[in-house]
Amino acid sequence: MRIVIALGGNALLRRGERPDADVQVARLAAAAPALAKVAEDNEVVIVHGNGPQVGLLALESFADTSLSKPYPLSDLVAETQGVIGYWVQQALTNAGLSRRAVTLVTQTVVDAYDPAFNEPTKYVGSGYSEERARELALTSGWSVHQDGTEWRRVVPSPAPQRVLELDAAELLLQNGVTVILAGGGGIPVVEGPTGLTGVEAVVDKDATAALIAIELGADLLIMLTDVPAVYVDYGTPGQRALGRIDTRTLASHHFPAGSMGPKITAARHFVEVTRAHAAIGSLDDTTAVISGTAGTQIRFGR
Repeated sequence: MRIVIALGGNALLRRGERPDADVQVARLAAAAPALAKVAEDNEVVIVHGNGPQVGLLALESFADTSLSKPYPLSDLVAETQGVIGYWVQQALTNAGLSRRAVTLVTQTVVDAYDPAFNEPTKYVGSGYSEERARELALTSGWSVHQDGTEWRRVVPSPAPQRVLELDAAELLLQNGVTVILAGGGGIPVVEGPTGLTGVEAVVDKDATAALIAIELGADLLIMLTDVPAVYVDYGTPGQRALGRIDTRTLASHHFPAGSMGPKITAARHFVEVTRAHAAIGSLDDTTAVISGTAGTQIRFGR
């Protein structure tokens, strides 16, 4: 079976945790045995998020007085592909995966005129108090929005149009290699008269994962995050988890644009195009989510 697994950046670094490498490495080490077992028996593509990590790099770049200007987000996404991909590769190998795991530095083509460039919604980096967030917005030119009880930076998240290294991923899969692909949604690039150019954005990794799953003919799309399932009325006394649900019923609920909304949109798109199966759940419940006994299990419904 061919499976695309999307690992949320927030699954590796939970709210309130210090953004230290060893915290994230330890969380991957705990999840790796289940991921390795799936990868041992199936053709697996892993697409990881990078919201907390790319935000940290952006803050460091902004604060570095030796630079004439901060590194662009496209470059920082490439950096996160390397470091998180390395962590995932090593975790899988240490967990006993006999297949080779390879990270591909991956570019994702976006539309230069995507309206998302004028409406930033993608949360990156750590959370701040409202006062500190507004101070950073003033000094750095960032856009900030409230995210639960905290405030965070938001950046444009244009829709992925094409993943350039998809043919290389297909070749690797056919030769028994587990592929870590399009980390952070892929390095955002636009096509122009002189070729490809990186842009100031972070592509939603779930949208890219759905595109990859469709193009590679995946049988299953799994999104692993920091919550055990999709909730309606999340954060209210009346919140409830969704278990098995069809795409038609799922479409009747509203989910926030900056967090669960993109996952729902991506899952519905994949299921409606392919009539295959998608699931959303916790990284801690990987085996059960993949087997269909935990998380939110999404199937086609008119």
